[in-house]
Amino acid sequence: MSSSRILIIDDDRLVQRSLGRLLSASGFDAVLAESAEDALTRVSAGGCDAVLSDIHMPGLDGVALLQRIRRLDADLPVLLMTGEPSLETAISAVEHGAGLYLLKPVTPDVLVPALRRMVGLGSLARLRRQAWEVLRAATNPPDLPRQRRHVEEALGRVHMAFQPIVAAADREVIAYEALLRCDHPVLGSPGSLLAAAERAGRLHELGREVRRQVAAAADGLPPGPLLFVNLHPADLEDHALYDPEAPLSRHAARTTLEITERASLKGDAAERIARLRALGYRIAVDDLGAGYAGLNSVLLLGPDVVKLDMALIRGIDVHAAQRSVVRSLVGLCRELGMDVVAEGVETREECDTLTHIGCGWLQGYWFARPGPPWPSVQAHP
Repeated sequence: MSSSRILIIDDDRLVQRSLGRLLSASGFDAVLAESAEDALTRVSAGGCDAVLSDIHMPGLDGVALLQRIRRLDADLPVLLMTGEPSLETAISAVEHGAGLYLLKPVTPDVLVPALRRMVGLGSLARLRRQAWEVLRAATNPPDLPRQRRHVEEALGRVHMAFQPIVAAADREVIAYEALLRCDHPVLGSPGSLLAAAERAGRLHELGREVRRQVAAAADGLPPGPLLFVNLHPADLEDHALYDPEAPLSRHAARTTLEITERASLKGDAAERIARLRALGYRIAVDDLGAGYAGLNSVLLLGPDVVKLDMALIRGIDVHAAQRSVVRSLVGLCRELGMDVVAEGVETREECDTLTHIGCGWLQGYWFARPGPPWPSVQAHP
């Protein structure tokens, strides 16, 4: 089995050579780039399994280099290092898909496992992309009638699961997020169902069915907790969403609509959101840190709640840069009057770290897995 090839970029040649020796001794094939442009040439030629780059360099800095790499290879893991951390560069790094944001000096016990994990995730991303290409080839226009039949069947097999969102202070259930589920043999995952419904032109039907089922479940929602319901970007163009007589509209005062930051919203999104607020809905921005819009554009929407993407939360107890970014985001949102939910909390250590940071609301498997209405929060010793 060949060694994983790691491309190292650092304007400090002594640091670069030291990193090269460390990685070579750890079983990697370390390649030293003479400059950022040299690195781009090597990435373009292929054969790299990960990139390890300093952020602060003359000419093309690490974040700009990351943006250029993403145009060449969307799946190549990039780990950025810096001795001068800042919230701005950390957010930029996350937005453009940096695998990790590490603080110098980086010790071998942190760097080597991180690189091995990133190389593995990069391989997984490439396999997922290949699988997507295979599936896309299998769903070309001649197959569209079969896809439409699958969507028709799946619409009748949709159901909702719910996962609690808890207060960090006392583990009280603040809300339940409604999550799309489907037991169709082909379109069983939410992603595949949404993609197929989009191809078949039936996203609005799917969105209405989701909201109908959530509304039916909400009739039995205990007093106190709120509801969080995800919107596909196409739902904002569905006139039924704004109907005061629609099933979910009667629960608008207890419902927060989640709009993912992974999607690019149209120019009239603010106007449409104002109409939803007029019905009584609250607005949440989902997946903050994983989207295209960037923090400034998200804030222009004026959300009531911000949900931090789980990529920012995973391993936050051991990554100082993540803690710094999340602490700053929590403080900023608090100043702006926004509640913050940390998604994907899976361990006691992540839970304790987020509580200490001051994140008010938490969600994840550590508390409860999604299930029928209404899952209880696990009691941990």
